[in-house]
Amino acid sequence: MKIMMRTSVWLLAGAMICGACGNKNATTNENNNENMETKATVYLTRKITPESLVNIYKALGVEAKGKVAVKMSTGEGSNPNYLKPELVKLLVDEVKGTIVECNTAYGNAPEDAKDERNTSANHWKVIERHGFLKYFKVDIMDEEGEMKIPVKDTTHLKYDIVGNHMQNYDFMIALNHFKGHPMGGYGGALKNLSIGCASQNGKAYIHSAGKMEVLDMAKLWTPEFIGDQEGFLESMAAAAQAITDYFEAKKGIIYISVMNNMSIDCDCVDHPEPVKLEDYGILASTDPVALDQACIDIINQQKVTAKNDPTDLLNRIDQQHGVHTIEHAAQIGLGTREYSLVSIDE
Repeated sequence: MKIMMRTSVWLLAGAMICGACGNKNATTNENNNENMETKATVYLTRKITPESLVNIYKALGVEAKGKVAVKMSTGEGSNPNYLKPELVKLLVDEVKGTIVECNTAYGNAPEDAKDERNTSANHWKVIERHGFLKYFKVDIMDEEGEMKIPVKDTTHLKYDIVGNHMQNYDFMIALNHFKGHPMGGYGGALKNLSIGCASQNGKAYIHSAGKMEVLDMAKLWTPEFIGDQEGFLESMAAAAQAITDYFEAKKGIIYISVMNNMSIDCDCVDHPEPVKLEDYGILASTDPVALDQACIDIINQQKVTAKNDPTDLLNRIDQQHGVHTIEHAAQIGLGTREYSLVSIDE
């Protein structure tokens, strides 16, 4: 394995690249073992194949035990960028897992109604159309209700509201598609844990930074729902920590992020902006904060070419203050932003 030591230091007031937050000058030092105990390990493969997904899972050295939930987005109906079932099949088979999802907290325009996922009936149609039922057991965790789990950080939330089927699982693999996001700036492990595991009411609760405990469609996209951006980002960090704590108290949780089809828009966007970045690879860690930080750093280090342009994604992250989710997650003790990057490629 090739080991690349990295300490992520974000300079929010300077070192802006293309208008995005980040330290482009993050250093690599293979011989620097100082403060090793404070760094998380993030594994990397530049190969995006079913086999490499299994390999990077095994590199973590943590066995998925018991009934395994594989939390991933099965994609909005007309979105082409979601992780495909053929890519994840070997991993899901390896751990004997169930793909888990939750319904969305929004509907689509009338012409896109066939693609919406805000009801279980429609969500199942999209899941089937995207090919997941051909290979896997799939569970919409909030199809039969929701439950509340504790949060350590009560700055905005009193608890996290999740699909009640989550109680049926012993271990979670957060299988994340790293890309942009219209509201969060980016989508990675922290978003997949928080918004991804939240019920419809839970999504409204997080988005509104604790102001809306019950989804009110009449107030969707109003200031009450989206008026506190920093609070929303901090609420995502708090909810992500709640999911991590929940599974660490059972049999465990790990995090894997695939950096492909990286539009500035999330898989939840019906008609995303075109992809301008080349596929990069797969990263994995037992620390979701370090994992998201590593993905952000990789985007910051991309050079603009005719086929690979990070400008729009970096601007999206900056405009939405996306890095603040990582900052707050580290502040509340969910993980560390300092990591060593370990390549598993020969």
